[in-house]
Amino acid sequence: MIMAVSFTRYGRLYYLDPGEHSPKVGDKVLVPTDAGPEVAECVWAPQYTSEDIAGLPVCQGIAGEEHLSRDETNKRRRAEARSVSKRLIKRHSLPMKVVGVDYLDKENVYTVYFSAPHRVDFRALVRDLARNLRARVELRQIGPRDEARLQGGIGPCGRDLCCATFLKDFEPVSVRMAKDQDLPVNPLRIAGACGRLMCCLKYEHPLYQEFRATAPRVGLAVDTPHGAGTVVGHNVPSDSVVVRLNEGGRRCSCPKASVCGPRKAYDAAYGEGER
Repeated sequence: MIMAVSFTRYGRLYYLDPGEHSPKVGDKVLVPTDAGPEVAECVWAPQYTSEDIAGLPVCQGIAGEEHLSRDETNKRRRAEARSVSKRLIKRHSLPMKVVGVDYLDKENVYTVYFSAPHRVDFRALVRDLARNLRARVELRQIGPRDEARLQGGIGPCGRDLCCATFLKDFEPVSVRMAKDQDLPVNPLRIAGACGRLMCCLKYEHPLYQEFRATAPRVGLAVDTPHGAGTVVGHNVPSDSVVVRLNEGGRRCSCPKASVCGPRKAYDAAYGEGER
């Protein structure tokens, strides 16, 4: 059995073992964390899965009134800390932007995440924050990708940002991946909400590499079931090539396995006698 919860609406999903509990979608449940049980919303009711999944944290049950009250109090404290941080940053004239605030009530510690174009001397700011909030305050500078992860938003595809929903680690992405997929090398077209290259460029790149390793290159003369022609394009998702036929100049889309040129290379790849 497996279930999914989220600490914020439309936020990252966390998977749990429901244990002996059967919460419904929308129920508030207790999720074990390093700082103790925290309240989260059930967004995926418990159900069976065919995969062998082990090591998931176990749901600690439905949240009670005392847990909900504590959660609301912590939310108000985080909102207050965010407001105080913005006011004091403006007073100190620091080039910083508050991205998120976390609060551990048991230890009475605030963690303020901020972004800045360069390193910032915030020692005086920390002292003022600790005095105003009457708690220990930690400031952590994060990069553009982590900023997008914390803030969330909608990507160019119209869906919630991958980093804010399911991505756990940021894998390296390069412009070469965009070129291999015949995408326009235009920062406005291949950049995500963070201003960096979109993480999704990594998803289909292995498929394009495999296709290009076996498909005839553009401009190569080939034989097809429709006659001889020249390769003028590739369609990787459908595993086919676009060929302009010599007779009549008509274009046709042929499965990659049905296009050969030269014949010996085709026979070596797909076996003799097949076409």
